[in-house]
Amino acid sequence: MTRPRSSLVSVIDNPYYHCIGRCVRRALLCGDDPVTGKSFEHCKSWGRERLASLTEAFATELCTRAVMNNH
Repeated sequence: MTRPRSSLVSVIDNPYYHCIGRCVRRALLCGDDPVTGKSFEHCKSWGRERLASLTEAFATELCTRAVMNNH
């Protein structure tokens, strides 16, 4: 059964949460794929725009973001 976010997250106890997402099977979000030679640099702007829309949809605030080649 789902529970409201207010019962799961306490901004008084911890106002910051670390959320990560990883790709599987060599799927790249951005950068150059050394195996296929394809460039995924165009995905950086898509990811930035998607994060902005998700923070608005889920009524959260994004403090910072980082794109790491091992995540």
